[in-house]
Amino acid sequence: MSIEGKQQLSPEQYSPLTLAYIGDAIYEIYIRTMIVTRANAPVHLLHEKSSALVRAGKQSEIVGILEPLFTEKERQVYHRGRNAKAYTKAKNAGILEYRRATGLEAVMGYLYLKGDLDRIRELLAAGLGVEAETLRLSFEQKE
Repeated sequence: MSIEGKQQLSPEQYSPLTLAYIGDAIYEIYIRTMIVTRANAPVHLLHEKSSALVRAGKQSEIVGILEPLFTEKERQVYHRGRNAKAYTKAKNAGILEYRRATGLEAVMGYLYLKGDLDRIRELLAAGLGVEAETLRLSFEQKE
């Protein structure tokens, strides 16, 4: 049930921009977790490192690595997100980079709403060139 008491939708029923909205937050929490667990540093340094990885240009670069790894369903979600009419503009990216980043965020949102945190870690690990275990969030159960 949602907070309004209505039945929740399946991940496939959300608009691509709604998936990207939640996916943006999910992507950022995984990035911040990875950075914080690697070093206890001043917050401004943590912010600089995370900002470099969450900007649209970097996400677009990661898409280039991940596209061949996407399942058919993930590819469909990515294309829906990438092709959606966004009403906001990228601050420091071109339109192509911004659209590719939106597609990646849509995939992250889809996987999160589906409850597939293992797949999120797997994709981000491949895209960032890190071990998937370094992306485990504190509330996730270890296998």
